[in-house]
Amino acid sequence: MSAATRSSARRLPSQRELRVWRDYLETSQLLHRVMGARLLSESGLSNADYAVMLALSEAKDRTMRSSELAAHIGWDRSRLSHHLGRMQKRELIRRERCPEDSRGSLIVLTEDGLRQFRRGSVPHLRDIREFFVDALSAEQLEAIGSAATALRDHLGSIVTTDIEDEL
Repeated sequence: MSAATRSSARRLPSQRELRVWRDYLETSQLLHRVMGARLLSESGLSNADYAVMLALSEAKDRTMRSSELAAHIGWDRSRLSHHLGRMQKRELIRRERCPEDSRGSLIVLTEDGLRQFRRGSVPHLRDIREFFVDALSAEQLEAIGSAATALRDHLGSIVTTDIEDEL
């Protein structure tokens, strides 16, 4: 961890900073719940299903190694394995042996899974517009995009620095 990051980590947030943090956290949690409920009611897919299927739909041959998929969507392998089991029972995905690594497995989005994902995507995209985009001015949308990029970059530098420090 860099000296600047260590120094920043020691300071507590101000009341204003805490208010902004709480507003962000509570709003993002509410948005996630509302959109998840709508997605489930309209398509039968959970937020978790959608995250897995989105990653697979964008992958070459709609296939990813399970470890790559877990890293891509930010889940630990155990959580992913349990969720994939439920999705496999519903025939949304299938697991195949990885030819390069007998311990690894490939996760494939099935044709039925792809159809269900596509059916759920249009209403989901409309919900993104209704619940997120339409609530913001063009300037606010741009500011949120910039803030999200800054947060992701900051977190990436902290995680990278912490890993390098441990080596």
